Amino acid sequence: MAEYFEVTAVEKFIRMSPRKVRLVADLVRGKGVDEAMGILKMTPKDAARAIAKAVNSAAANATQNYGLTREDLYVATIRADEGPTLKRMKAGARGRYKPILKRSAHITVGVAERTAKES
Repeated sequence: MAEYFEVTAVEKFIRMSPRKVRLVADLVRGKGVDEAMGILKMTPKDAARAIAKAVNSAAANATQNYGLTREDLYVATIRADEGPTLKRMKAGARGRYKPILKRSAHITVGVAERTAKES
């Protein structure tokens, strides 16, 4: 089994439901970094901006801290986990209240260098 090195970046407390973020995250999983940025730029969802920021940050970490080349990088892992939920209320009929859940997400992106065999 081949061992590979992965560089990560985390965007925390994104004020968006993790379920909506996962829809966009599935589009770029396994793609090259430049190809993923092109896809995210043309995706009309708000989650695309947050994911693009995380992918860009992970690629910058890999090039600055580990000397990897951006052209060889691909999105190895991408995850949208649930963050804290803000609980608000709305008045309902007969003195009841209806809960409003304002969800947030943590986005974790891992980029790795593509080897000759994986190409």
